[in-house]
Amino acid sequence: MKKDIEIAQSTELKPIQKIVDALSIPPVHVSPYGRYKAKIDHRYKGMPGKLPGKVILVTAISPTPAGEGKTTTTVGLGDALAKLGKDTMICLREPSLGPVFGVKGGAAGGGYAQIVPMEDINLHFTGDIHAITTANNLLAALVDNHIQQGNELNIDPRQVTWRRAMDMNDRQLRFMVNGLGGKSNGQPREDGFDITAASEVMAVFCLSSSLQDLKGNLARIVVGYNYEGKPVTAGDLNAQGAMAALLKEAFDPNIVQTLEGTPALVHGGPFANIAHGCNTVAATNLATALGEYVVTEAGFGADLGAEKFFNIKCRRMGLTPSAVVLVATIRALKHHGGAEKDKLGQEDLTALEKGLSNLRRHISNITQTFGLPCVVAVNKFPNDTENEIAAVKAAAQEEGVPCELSEVHAKGGEGGIDLAKAVLEAMEQPNNFTLTYKSKQKLKDKMEAVAKKVYRANGIIFAPEAARQLRSLEKLGYGHLPVCMAKTQYSFSDDPKKLAAAEDFTITVRQVRLSAGAGFVVAITGDIMTMPGLPKVPAACSIDLDDGGVIGGLF
Repeated sequence: MKKDIEIAQSTELKPIQKIVDALSIPPVHVSPYGRYKAKIDHRYKGMPGKLPGKVILVTAISPTPAGEGKTTTTVGLGDALAKLGKDTMICLREPSLGPVFGVKGGAAGGGYAQIVPMEDINLHFTGDIHAITTANNLLAALVDNHIQQGNELNIDPRQVTWRRAMDMNDRQLRFMVNGLGGKSNGQPREDGFDITAASEVMAVFCLSSSLQDLKGNLARIVVGYNYEGKPVTAGDLNAQGAMAALLKEAFDPNIVQTLEGTPALVHGGPFANIAHGCNTVAATNLATALGEYVVTEAGFGADLGAEKFFNIKCRRMGLTPSAVVLVATIRALKHHGGAEKDKLGQEDLTALEKGLSNLRRHISNITQTFGLPCVVAVNKFPNDTENEIAAVKAAAQEEGVPCELSEVHAKGGEGGIDLAKAVLEAMEQPNNFTLTYKSKQKLKDKMEAVAKKVYRANGIIFAPEAARQLRSLEKLGYGHLPVCMAKTQYSFSDDPKKLAAAEDFTITVRQVRLSAGAGFVVAITGDIMTMPGLPKVPAACSIDLDDGGVIGGLF
């Protein structure tokens, strides 16, 4: 089969204006970025009298090196719904250059279920993430400049919490000392970089509903503390105006298309293991204004991206999803069951049965913990056997949810018709959407609720530093905020080696970070890092450009 990039480059795309015209968006609200990309004014509310579209969330089992295909399924399901005559919008996150040049790959789908132009989307796209990086680093520069220029706010350099950002995996930048070289070069202090996907500016960008909301949220960002221990904000530095100005054009959602011409909004790009993992409120609002059905995704497994989609984004928006699609592959389930990576293509019903515990727990979380209709999508691989497929379908049936094969990678929308029909039926089922905790609960109780109800941990342990930070945040009045758990994506536990449905474990929170602008508190567990590193053989080493300007080696 052709590589993803070869399929994308061999497909004739529609000019983006045709995609926009089909949505009846007035030209005044459209800003083209070349022939195949455009930005839509986030303030556009759609046709008068239209009811908001129904939101379908696509999530997945706990990821493995074998792959799950969540974005591919999202795109293919959108195409399948369109083939069934449904007015459909797809809503995705923007890829970070970190994974593109690292090991995970891009975020444009795969095979015949892709959004295009995939090279642009996976590289610089329309520059949104660069704008977020720049706004983050402007604030960092303003903090250090304020300290250098007299420090009227009495910022304690030892308690500056604002870190710099870069959209690249670079472990060398995790911890550093800057301001060296003498008085004219600033105040020496410890510092570090986060990847832009983990920056609070990214979270603020994604969770703001308007430019006014964006500006207000930026102002609430806490950059550090003064010598009396009181928080100092971006608003105290009068930084929010300039930061918002940098983000003004980026804030309008990007529109592209699938290989089959289904419209897709691609906007914002937080990771779900170290951030909240959802695309922007602005894009979701726009998508529901434009489509009858909105197919969106949240990052990594349902214990991460879906949990944060529900407890952070839906809480913020007042949104109730209509259904959840849980993506699994038989290969990944066998990996969870202990099968070796080089044997995942061989039938192994014993390993599969063990791995199905991961699927069962995710189904239980979606249907019982969150109270939502669920459909299992088995992303089919050529080596999957009839016995293995039957075992997965039987497990789903035992949990009371439908299960359909998804062949969108090989067949595009046509390969997702049965899945689309099952999703439409599921959306008619009772919806008892429930959040995991209430806003009035204490921060530690919210974290414990996620650990026990979603991860199924025995309990939660707070390292001394984390316990101190929680007490301080409660005292400062931030106890009402939701929590964002930074946890390994590979396991329900905080140990990436505990696969399937880990049991008899505790979650350890070693550090807590306040994201006052984004409106949540981050709990860092296990060995999770907010600045990833590159693998031994980075994907960047395979990417190239020929004399004609054609990019190769990009998936």
